[in-house]
Amino acid sequence: MQSDTREPASSRTIYLSEEVRSYVLARKRDFRLSTACSGPILLPTSVKPPKITDLQIPVDDYTIYISKYQARYLDSIHKGMIPIYYDDF
Repeated sequence: MQSDTREPASSRTIYLSEEVRSYVLARKRDFRLSTACSGPILLPTSVKPPKITDLQIPVDDYTIYISKYQARYLDSIHKGMIPIYYDDF
C-alpha cells in the first residue's frame, strides 16, 4: 500500500511550456491540472477548485494548481493538457 504522507514532486522541477504560460496569461485566471479519463487536463479553478494538498506553480500573478496525484507523474505541463473547445478556433 502506498502512503500519501510525502510531498509530491518536492525534489524536482515541473517544466511549464510557453504555450501553457501564454494560455494562462491570456485568460487572466488561475487553473488546476487535475485527473480526467484521458489523462491530466488544465481547467479553470472556477470549474475545478484547488485543494489544500495541491502543488502550486506561479505564472506571474496567477497560479496553476496541480493535483497531488498528477504531480507524482509529471515532468512538464504542455499544450496537450489544454482542453480543445471549438469556440477557440
